[in-house]
Amino acid sequence: MYIGNPPRPYFLDVDTGSDLTWIQCDAPCTNCAKGPHPLYKPEKPNVVPPRDSYCQELQGNQNYGDTSKQCDYEITYADRSSSMGILARDNMQLITADGERENLDFVFGCGYDQQGNLLSSPANTDGILGLSNAAISLPTQLASQGIISNVFGHCIAADPSNGGYMFLGDDYVPRWGMTWMPIRNGPENLYSTEVQKVNYGDQQLNVRRKAGKLTQVIFDSGSSYTYLPHEDYANLIASLKSLSPSLLQDESDRTLPFCMKPDFPVRSMDDVKHLFKPLSLVFKKRLFILPRTFVIPPEDYLIISDKNNICLGVLDGTEIGHDSAIVIGDVSLRGKLVVYNNDEKQIGWVQSDCAKPQKQSGFPFLFKRVLQNQLL
Repeated sequence: MYIGNPPRPYFLDVDTGSDLTWIQCDAPCTNCAKGPHPLYKPEKPNVVPPRDSYCQELQGNQNYGDTSKQCDYEITYADRSSSMGILARDNMQLITADGERENLDFVFGCGYDQQGNLLSSPANTDGILGLSNAAISLPTQLASQGIISNVFGHCIAADPSNGGYMFLGDDYVPRWGMTWMPIRNGPENLYSTEVQKVNYGDQQLNVRRKAGKLTQVIFDSGSSYTYLPHEDYANLIASLKSLSPSLLQDESDRTLPFCMKPDFPVRSMDDVKHLFKPLSLVFKKRLFILPRTFVIPPEDYLIISDKNNICLGVLDGTEIGHDSAIVIGDVSLRGKLVVYNNDEKQIGWVQSDCAKPQKQSGFPFLFKRVLQNQLL
């Protein structure tokens, strides 16, 4: 993204689970990682006052008194990392599909105190791109100005080296072939729906769940991994342990909680994916509508470690406080175009090579996503 006047580039982590977009900031900075670009430095006119509507939405109606001249924020993430800073308002430059440059008014976080993993240096990004359905998120801000419909999508290539793309607005949404599910209403501004069954191949993982009880599913591109409720996770591990005598658990590999050592050389995922079965999220059947599924093939939940072991990119949700919900993270969103439609309150997906977006009609904005060469 390009922010400021003159506009300067910043790399941001695309996070559908975050409300606020923020970049590291010289305000001055107390704790900042060494990022790919110089810190953003706000001028006094850029500082958002506490009585601004976005500040009220972010913090609630707190009584700051007459002396406070800035809107403070503090965000804590599931991995216990955090960002503290102030709200700022500045120009954001977007490039339209026609190649035109547009300057827009944009409120974002100016982070001067990062903690935890956000302090890891050198960092690949300068901050977080908040894409939830909160009023302060980027899509909602643009929609409230009448610039786009409140719709966006991302497509992350199955092979990370092939990149991907992200768009704002509804003109790149396919008219046919999408699987759509309603977004659940909830207090956390998350993109979530409900699933009936979780399967590994033909085996149901959530067998002890009460009949008719649905499980919440959260689509979170800001999470590197996918998380399952404890029962589902334990049953998946048991299935993998009995998978093949040529794959044994290697507890010495700390890349992820569960890694397996093959007794044959592994050069790529193609060498091992045939040994595993897909994970499937099966949604509740509606009248006259075929059952809908979100299929995660082995290459979208497995990772090859530096030791050439096969590691499971699915973790126990109890680690992040989600024992009763499924979190679909970055690793399992690959190879799919995923669309978040806040106007219609639905989320949809379709298989894609993510090479380039197919234009349906006049399209407002397109971001090329810069992907890391490897997930870890």
